[in-house]
Amino acid sequence: MEFRPCIDIHNGKVKQIVGGSLRDAGDKAAENYVSGQDASYYARLYREYKIKNGHIILLNPVSSPYYEETRRQALAALRAYPGGLQVGGGITPENAGDYLDAGASHVIVTSYVFKDGQIQYDKLNELVRRVGRQHLVLDLSARKRQERYLIVTDRWQNYTEVELNERTLDKLSSCCDEFLVHAVDVEGRADGIEEEVAKLLGGWGKMPVTYAGGVHNFEDLRLLKKLGRDKVHVTIGSALDLYGGSMKFEEVLKECDPAVS
Repeated sequence: MEFRPCIDIHNGKVKQIVGGSLRDAGDKAAENYVSGQDASYYARLYREYKIKNGHIILLNPVSSPYYEETRRQALAALRAYPGGLQVGGGITPENAGDYLDAGASHVIVTSYVFKDGQIQYDKLNELVRRVGRQHLVLDLSARKRQERYLIVTDRWQNYTEVELNERTLDKLSSCCDEFLVHAVDVEGRADGIEEEVAKLLGGWGKMPVTYAGGVHNFEDLRLLKKLGRDKVHVTIGSALDLYGGSMKFEEVLKECDPAVS
C-alpha cells in the first residue's frame, strides 16, 4: 500500500469537502476544512517527501466564475512538482496536453468518457490516442444504489448505468495506467471505509488502484490494507493533520510503508 496525497481545489481554495454534498449550482459544498495555504504549498511538501502519484482535483465546472482561479491553482501546483502529481476535473482531449505540459504525470478522467450513462469507447480511444495510455487514469468513483455500486460523473452528481465490478475493471484496464476510486457515499464523512469497495479492489488487484473515502483513523487504514490485500493505495483527506484532522502525516507514511523511518 502506498499513500497517495490529494489536493482538492474548490472555488479557488484548497479544501476538504463532503463529497456527496457538491453542487454546481451556486458552487456549493459542505466544507470540512479550508486551507490558508495554496495548492503549490502542498505540492512542494509532497515533493520534499518524494511522494508521487498524488492527485489534484478541480471541483468547479468550466461554467463556474471560480473555475479560472481553481485552474490557476492546479497549474501552479503541477509546476511546483513536475512529474509528481496527477490532475483531474473537466479533462478533455483539448486541454489534457496543457496539464501534461505543466508537469502532470497523468490526467484523470471520468465524465468525458461517459454519455447517456454508458462508456463511450470512441471518446476513450481518442483520449488514449492523444495523451497515451501511460498518462491516463480513469476515475471510477461510485455510489451505492439498489445494492450496486454505480460509477458517478460530473463531480459525483450524476449516476451512470455502469457498475463498479471486476468485469468493468477488466474491460477498462487496457485503456489506462491506473484507476482512482472514490467511495463517494463515505467521502469526507469520517465514518469508516466502504468495505465492499475495498474488498472488490483488493480481490481484483491487476493494476494500480487508489482508494479514497472514509479513512479517519489508523484502524480504518489497517482495515483497508487488509481488505485491499496490500495492493490498494490510499488517499486520506479530512482526517489528515495537514487538512485539520487528527492523523499525523508522517505516521500515515510509516503505516503505509513500514520501511519509512
